[in-house]
Amino acid sequence: MTNNPYKSLPKKAFWRPAVAERHYADLEDLWQPFELKKAHKVATAGSCFAQHIGNNLAQRGANFMDMEPAPPVFDSEAEARRWGFGVFSCRYGNIYTTRQLIQLLDEAFGNRTPAERVWEKQGRFFDALRPSVDPVGQDSAETVIALRERHLAKVREMFETLDLFVFTLGLTEGWESVADGTMFPMAPGTLAGSYEPSKYRFHNLRHSEILADLIGVRERLKAVNPGARTLLTVSPVPLTATATEHHVLSAAVYSKSVLRGVAGEMAEDFEDVTYFPSYEIISSHPSGGMFFNPDQRTVNQFGVDYVMKHFFSGPLAEEFGAGHTADEDGDLDLICDEERLEDALD
Repeated sequence: MTNNPYKSLPKKAFWRPAVAERHYADLEDLWQPFELKKAHKVATAGSCFAQHIGNNLAQRGANFMDMEPAPPVFDSEAEARRWGFGVFSCRYGNIYTTRQLIQLLDEAFGNRTPAERVWEKQGRFFDALRPSVDPVGQDSAETVIALRERHLAKVREMFETLDLFVFTLGLTEGWESVADGTMFPMAPGTLAGSYEPSKYRFHNLRHSEILADLIGVRERLKAVNPGARTLLTVSPVPLTATATEHHVLSAAVYSKSVLRGVAGEMAEDFEDVTYFPSYEIISSHPSGGMFFNPDQRTVNQFGVDYVMKHFFSGPLAEEFGAGHTADEDGDLDLICDEERLEDALD
C-alpha cells in the first residue's frame, strides 16, 4: 500500500522519462489506438489536415468512402481535387467549424433549409455552403440548388452507412447569416457573393457552443446509425487570418485551445468518441517548430510522416501497417479554402 497516488502510474505520465529524456522522434504511447478493420467504412470531413488521415487510410487499404467520385473528364487527380472530388468523403469542401457540420447534417436529413444557398459572382452562380468546389460556377441558381440536392443525398447516405467518422476541428471563427444563423465556410465576398454588414455577421464560437454542436452531431448520427464511431482531431495549422480584434497569433492559440478542450471532453464523456493528438504532436514546444514550413503555418512532409507514424500504431499498425506516410507521390496537394483570405493582402 502506498500513500502516493503517482507511484503506480506508467512512465508516460511523467515529463522527464516521457519527454525530457527522449529524442522527440522516439516518443511513445501518445494515444490509445482503437480497433479498425479494413472492412469498416471510414468517412472524413473537416479542415485541411483531415485530408492527410483520409489519404493515408485509403492508401493503406482502408474502406475509405468516396460518395461523389470524380467523373472521367479530368486530366489528373490533382485537377479533380481542385473541383472538390476525392478531397473528403463527400464533395462538401472544407468544414472548418462545428456549426457548419451540424447544420449540414440537419440539412441532409431534411430538418433544415438555409435561407441563403446561392451566391453570385460576375454573372455566375455558386453554392454558398461550398463555394470552392466549383471554380467557375453555374449558369443559374436553379442548377446550383439541383446539384446541392444531389450532394445532400450522398451526405445522408454517408452518415447512414459509415462505421467511423473522422472529423478534424479547424476553426472557431466563422461568418453567418443574420437571417437564420447559417454559418458559411468562407466569408461572403471571398470566393463568391458580396459582403453586406446588414446580412452577415462575424461569430467566434465559444467552448459551450462547440461542445453543444458536437453533442448534437453525435446524437443525430447515433439516431440514424447506432453503431457509428467518431474520431476527433484538431488541426495543427494556425489561422490564416482573424476577424477578431486580436493579433492573429493570439487568436490562433485561443481557437486551437478551445477546440482541443472540447475534443478532449467529448472523448472523455462518450465511449464511441476517440481523440487523436495530431495537434499536440506538431505544435507542442518540444518539437521546436521543426514540423512547420518556413511560413510557420503549413506542416511539412516530415511532420505529416511523424503524425502518421503515431496514428498507425498498436491495433492500427497490425491492420494497416506501420511506418511513415503512405503518400507515395510525395506531398499531398491540400485543398484549403482558408488560404484564400490572404488575397485581401494584395
